[in-house]
Amino acid sequence: MPRLLRLICVLLALCCPLAALAEDTPQATIDPNAAPYDAEHPEDLSPDQLAAVSAILIEQNSGMVIFEKNADQLMFPASTTKIMTALLCILSGNLDDTTTVSANAIYSTPEGSSKLGVREGEELNVRDLLYGTMITSGNDGANVIAEYISGSISAFVDLMNQAASVYGMTNTHFSNPHGFQDEYHYTTVRDMAVLAREAMKNDVFRDIAQTTSYNMPRTNQQRSRTVSLSRDIRVADYSNYYPYATGIKTGTTSNAGYCFVGSATKDGVDLISVVFYSGYYDRWRDTKKLFEYGFSQYVSVTPIDLYNMNPIWVQTSGYSLNDANMGKLDLTCVPVNASATAEIVATQAEVDMMASNLRDTVLIDYTRDFVAPISAGEVVGTMTYFPENQSPVVYNLIASRTVSKRENTPKTLDQIAAETEADPNPFPPLSIWLVLLFLSPLLAYIVVVLILRFIFRVLRKRQAKLPRNSRRYVK
Repeated sequence: MPRLLRLICVLLALCCPLAALAEDTPQATIDPNAAPYDAEHPEDLSPDQLAAVSAILIEQNSGMVIFEKNADQLMFPASTTKIMTALLCILSGNLDDTTTVSANAIYSTPEGSSKLGVREGEELNVRDLLYGTMITSGNDGANVIAEYISGSISAFVDLMNQAASVYGMTNTHFSNPHGFQDEYHYTTVRDMAVLAREAMKNDVFRDIAQTTSYNMPRTNQQRSRTVSLSRDIRVADYSNYYPYATGIKTGTTSNAGYCFVGSATKDGVDLISVVFYSGYYDRWRDTKKLFEYGFSQYVSVTPIDLYNMNPIWVQTSGYSLNDANMGKLDLTCVPVNASATAEIVATQAEVDMMASNLRDTVLIDYTRDFVAPISAGEVVGTMTYFPENQSPVVYNLIASRTVSKRENTPKTLDQIAAETEADPNPFPPLSIWLVLLFLSPLLAYIVVVLILRFIFRVLRKRQAKLPRNSRRYVK
């Protein structure tokens, strides 16, 4: 072979390591018999339209599975393993600590794997180490984290498996903290979705998951530097950018293929996807298809939205005969505390069902009866929603208009009692009728006496007019 040709081959090998790796990595493909994917109708997605061998999509808050393909097939997770490593670091460590890189952490890093580039004896802030490891997918950084948390890599792996058991990852086993290929390092997309959901509950992890660039400050051995993602669904200037993406982690080995654990948020709906053993670009395309399918299926509403779909009205009594609505009163719903909100994520069919059966979803409690008069803006009751793992959210039910009282309607006993209790004067108001009421026994007595006297007088007069008997003697 001519020396020039030999030199050209060497240069190509040195300049194109990614191309060589791509040739060694099996490429997943879409089933040639699958119906063409229609981006205009993402709701028609079928499993054979995904290139990934295994995939799943869940609703983040509830964990509900929305879509799946071979979800329980054992797969190699590659660097998506670092989701567990980062989560345990956050939960068990102190991000303000400083840790020193050991020789073992460096020498235990597999050759040819991705690296953060830490050095033996380097002192690193744990927060910086965590961000750098997740963004660069550095296997050396994962080893440093493992030793910081558990003292040794093997002890940390034991902790990873214990955590997997606690989270219910029944088909998972970890052999290292970074995901480099190992026959006994495996999981499923279902288990990985469970882990990602737990991780995204943590505020610190969520911030790391959506960070695409981070400044690593100067250390005792290295200058400050910036680590960044270059090709990722989260990077705005990347061709496969997805604007609703919020994380989480890529992974690649020759045995695992191209993997991605993703998260996305749109209109209050939070989704988590996992694709294992897909293609380099197909992992992004598969993830977008899953997210678009999920957003076509699920909507996010508030309890007020449900209420407005089927608002409450009540029938009042004692209303004015001039009332145009014949006593019908619509109630409006407003939050008691504007900062206290609740989101209900469900399918549109489920939302429609909840709205039509509102009293099965919320607690309605009226604070007064609906006897006129009722004033516009008056609070007449409450509506309470009880979200999971959150304090109840209370809304006021308010009269939308004034309902006047019927003219010349006698007072009810309750109204009389209320007016009596509200009167500061302990004695009833003085009136001619009240005076007559108190004097009636005396007046009755006087009348009876007068009547009897009149009768006695009449009887005496009659007796006075009768002729007297004359005494006659007969001899």
